[in-house]
Amino acid sequence: MVKPAPMTEEHAIERAGIVAIVGRTNVGKSTLVNHLLEEKVSIVSDTVQTTRNIIRAILTEKRGQLVFLDTPGVHKAEGDLGKNLNKAARSAVQGVDVILLVLDASSKPELEDDGWFRRITREEVRCVVALNKSDRNYDCSQAYKDLWEEIKADRESDKELEWMNVSALQGTQMPELLSRLFELVPEGPPLFPDDILTDYPRKLNIADVVREKYFHRLEQELPHCLAVWVEEIHEQEKKWTVDVSIMVERHSQKGIVIGDKGRLIKWVREQAEKELYEMYGVHFKLNMWVSVEKNWRKNFWILKKLGYA
Repeated sequence: MVKPAPMTEEHAIERAGIVAIVGRTNVGKSTLVNHLLEEKVSIVSDTVQTTRNIIRAILTEKRGQLVFLDTPGVHKAEGDLGKNLNKAARSAVQGVDVILLVLDASSKPELEDDGWFRRITREEVRCVVALNKSDRNYDCSQAYKDLWEEIKADRESDKELEWMNVSALQGTQMPELLSRLFELVPEGPPLFPDDILTDYPRKLNIADVVREKYFHRLEQELPHCLAVWVEEIHEQEKKWTVDVSIMVERHSQKGIVIGDKGRLIKWVREQAEKELYEMYGVHFKLNMWVSVEKNWRKNFWILKKLGYA
């Protein structure tokens, strides 16, 4: 995906670094990334496992370049898919310049938050904690800080965290958070060309857009059993034709994905085509079909094909 307005030469790169955005599922990591870049690069929903791949979102401006790693949310995993996503998220903190741990300040700490705190005590890089959803009435910020102090004492760690109350949805403290991240990354040249917004493969991005539309309509009914794979992209000057395969695990799920008289799959196709046009500036025609792949979440080769293994 290419950002339409690259920087001019007078805006020299001063700082550049990689920021791993981590945390448990549904804390608002993808919403935060999209707000910081003022572009949609990550799909968003309230469903566990919405983000299934590590997405590099690249912000380039006069202060420098930040490469954000939007990671899958760590959750109580069931099956190979969930375990692989958790493994990918935990390994994302290796080799980065800053860790941005996103917490849900509107709810009490959970086991996954405890796990991230313990992991961070072993990391040498600086860590900023974004207490997200701070615009909500219920504030559990102090509970997280107390938990951190307990873990520090237990691990005999002298590591210090930087805490910021933010709202990714409302944009509260987003400029301040961005400024601090630029201060923490090292001086140096850009890691990517200054007109690139993400290096996320086009096929995976198109598949994610389709999957997001299903998440919004099906909510908790089916999403974990649903996978989307782009088989082929036929690029023409005025229209791209894309062959999209949708996988479910059981025949009974096939009818749900298609919908009564095909209404759901038609709605998903229309909504996805509209959003993809806004992203790429070219009209899309999505050819979509549904297939049954029994227990695909346990099939290593299918997980590898989808980029989850």
